[in-house]
Amino acid sequence: MAIEIERKYLVELESLPDLDKGVYISQGYIETEGKNVVRARVKGEKGFITLKSESTGISCSEFEYEIPKADALEIIATMCNGRVVEKTRYKVKVGSHFWELDVFHGQNDGLIVAEIELSAEDEKYEVPGWVKEEVSGQKKYYNVNLLNEPFSKW
Repeated sequence: MAIEIERKYLVELESLPDLDKGVYISQGYIETEGKNVVRARVKGEKGFITLKSESTGISCSEFEYEIPKADALEIIATMCNGRVVEKTRYKVKVGSHFWELDVFHGQNDGLIVAEIELSAEDEKYEVPGWVKEEVSGQKKYYNVNLLNEPFSKW
């Protein structure tokens, strides 16, 4: 089973280093029963389909597969009922880890979240100075929840 262990943080915008070119991401969500997530994503020139279980703490089961970009676009257009999150993702290396910074667009404009994926829940990692507050496990920061309660309405 594939397990995703991820911590999320809010970012101090003024403290961010210069960022390399980011990758635009559009991801749509197919409505499901329960708390599992089915997502189609276009990330740059690639398409993906992802299945995620409900999170337990900072971990969840995650299965992600590359699919043709055209298929991902078609899934988003026909099966997601407008349920789309848009963001630009930047990667920043800090110590031995890569952090992903998501700068959200649309109704979530102004929200910037940094994520770090770990191999174990107790893995040690360096926290950069541009991180201001951990929001791991706070469901309002889950991408799927930003559809129904976007940042602009908080």
